[in-house]
Amino acid sequence: MIDEEQINEEAPASELSGVTQLAQKLKSEVARVVFGQDETVTQIVAALLAGGHVLLEGKPGLGKTHMVLALASAFGGEFGRIQFTPDMMPSDVTGFTLFDMKSQTFQTRRGPVFTNLLLADEINRAPAKTQAALLEVMQERQVTIDGESLPVSPPFMCFATQNPIEQEGTYPLPEAQLDRFLMKVIIDYPSVEDERAVIMGVTSQAGSGLNPRAVDTICSVNDVIEAQRLTATVAVVPEVVDYALRLTRYTRESPGLSLGSGTRGAISLVQVAKAYAIIDGREYVTPDDIKFAAVPVFRHRVQVSPEVAISGQNVDDILAKGIETVEAPRT
Repeated sequence: MIDEEQINEEAPASELSGVTQLAQKLKSEVARVVFGQDETVTQIVAALLAGGHVLLEGKPGLGKTHMVLALASAFGGEFGRIQFTPDMMPSDVTGFTLFDMKSQTFQTRRGPVFTNLLLADEINRAPAKTQAALLEVMQERQVTIDGESLPVSPPFMCFATQNPIEQEGTYPLPEAQLDRFLMKVIIDYPSVEDERAVIMGVTSQAGSGLNPRAVDTICSVNDVIEAQRLTATVAVVPEVVDYALRLTRYTRESPGLSLGSGTRGAISLVQVAKAYAIIDGREYVTPDDIKFAAVPVFRHRVQVSPEVAISGQNVDDILAKGIETVEAPRT
């Protein structure tokens, strides 16, 4: 049984309501130009509050880049974009040093990774050595150029997109890099009504309709940093942490999975659950928050065993089964 008195003692008071309002405003602004993706928008806003990176996957033309651009417009920080291609070098991401003939000194040229919100578009188009250029900054929030470690300004988030159906000329992300993404978010086809609204909105203004740059800027860098700090203070009782651990261990013990999640997955699960709680206007995490976060947090950290894959089941099916079978604490 979850101790409500313990929740009330640990949870901060009314200051979290401001974060809830900020989250709802962000969702509303992005939803102005992104239709039919309410759950996806909630997930990327949750990632922003949790301060983690997101891997966006979806078929071409479903608005992956559009969604990130809309969030960047609503967020008042610096925005950088890298279009990954097979001929890219690591220095195209991080930067490099160049000898300046005039001053007779080496000058550091910082790459596009020095920003607050980075869009790594079609990240799997670049070879492994270029993908690996993001490993340090995603984990350590710093970049090392010629032996000098340069911090990136907080907050820093990476939104990477990839196409799941076109594999020719792509380089799969290694498990070590996948694990650094807080969530893997799947963008699916919208409903008929939402798709009709998208078509009408885009075609009604000579191709400039639903422009993500038209989204109003509603928060500053300091607002996001404060929101992330307060999100981390959301209360989570030991019973709910134990539930997150049981789900994590299920991914390691399930016969349908050949690779389970590590401890970073369990940490990410609680972080995202805290963000869901604050978006919902609560100062504490419930088991339902853990359930809602489990699939996007785990789906890129686990692998389906070959015999199960042959049967037609996918990662989400196995994880959904785990959510149904692993006992949740009573509320």
